[in-house]
Amino acid sequence: MKIIGRTREIDKLNRVLGSDRPEFIALYGRRRIGKTFLINQLLEGKLAFATTGILEGEPSEQMFSFHSALQSYGSTCKKPRDWFEAFGELIVLLEKSTRSTRVIFIDELPCFDTSRSRFVMALGHFWNSWASRQSNVKLIVCGSATSWMVKNIIDNHGGLHNRITCEMHLTPFTLNEVEQFLKQKKFTWSRHLIALAYMTFGGIPYYLDLLDPTESLAQNIDRLFFAENATLRREYDRLFKSLFKMPDIYVKIIELLSENKKGLTRQEIAEKMCKMSGGTLTSALKNLQYCDFIRRYNIKEKKIKTNGGVYQLMDFFVHFVLHFSKKQITDDRYWSNMLHSATVTAWQGVAFERLVMAHIAQVKRALGIYNIHTEYFSWRSKMSDKGAQIDLVIDRADRMTHLCEIKFGDAPFRITKSEDEKMRTRIADYQYETNTKQGIIPTFVTAYGLATNEYSQGVMATVTLDQLFDNLS
Repeated sequence: MKIIGRTREIDKLNRVLGSDRPEFIALYGRRRIGKTFLINQLLEGKLAFATTGILEGEPSEQMFSFHSALQSYGSTCKKPRDWFEAFGELIVLLEKSTRSTRVIFIDELPCFDTSRSRFVMALGHFWNSWASRQSNVKLIVCGSATSWMVKNIIDNHGGLHNRITCEMHLTPFTLNEVEQFLKQKKFTWSRHLIALAYMTFGGIPYYLDLLDPTESLAQNIDRLFFAENATLRREYDRLFKSLFKMPDIYVKIIELLSENKKGLTRQEIAEKMCKMSGGTLTSALKNLQYCDFIRRYNIKEKKIKTNGGVYQLMDFFVHFVLHFSKKQITDDRYWSNMLHSATVTAWQGVAFERLVMAHIAQVKRALGIYNIHTEYFSWRSKMSDKGAQIDLVIDRADRMTHLCEIKFGDAPFRITKSEDEKMRTRIADYQYETNTKQGIIPTFVTAYGLATNEYSQGVMATVTLDQLFDNLS
């Protein structure tokens, strides 16, 4: 299968692999994001050695995997007694290689680091004592346990300190990349349907690859989430167990954020998780950000408060699961039957807000401000009795501010008298509470633009779903 997207990553990898010095490349990203596929496709037939850790494997099983890989590449060594010996055998193997560039790929690296294994120490010794002295050696390490990768490899304070020469964070597909991916699989869905698929599965290649072009989106969702023995029924639990050694803490944070669509401050999360220490919470929030499950955005009062950020769930798949399929639904055609319900409509509204937040660069391009420095955040009133809030605020360096309303639907959005009054009230509250001197640009982000009527004239800028599909590469 052709690699979709990943243009920047491929260019970067090709530059690094073609350099005249030893390279230590750390590739990380959320489980199911396509890290292994990218390396295997790009470097097919070019690897001098490759091995993969075993998820939840015992120490003996991890060593068996490494030893088997050594044998498959021509080594006749006995099973190593420890990781120092294992890397010593790898050196012997690589020194016999006749390849002009010796590329080493260690996948699911965190799995090898079992209790008291000293794996990271042995890896550091391998790099420092031998690999870093070989101008044609390129070591690629990869892992889904993103927080482990950052802590133990990228930010290592021991033998691997500052040894990484190239850091690559593989992120979910954009809407444009999902569209390319589905076209390659012979889908003929409209952009509206592709957006709904994105709002369900996110830009995660593994989940998207499970879709069947002979079925409707609703049929696909029923089959993958709600049918008996559905493929993705247990994925949520596996996801966190494979990434974190203490998954319960992370699941609790995720489920708290799923119940608060606008997000929670660190203090609010701490109050709801009173048994968790401050350091543990800080670490867990960072780890969830590394894995692209949540985002942290600043809040604005009279100034942008960088130390009072709000954490918000951003993983579409997790949001969908917690909203629907974790509720022990027994109807195997639940989605098809509920498609036009108020419950689904409410979910679509929240999911579309997240979709827009995940495509801020495309929003800026559509507004003609792609090259202007901006800060973006959400805002909620502390003074208004009605708790006024604005979905997206984009502060521009040229002293203008977009106050954005985000609305999803299957037709141009019609601003009613009531909606117009709410919008004007929110703008007035925002100006008063923030004491902003910026010019205000009322902006709507919708699927199909605005229906023209007496109230649409007050909107100065719009962004449509088509513009969110913009390819920025």
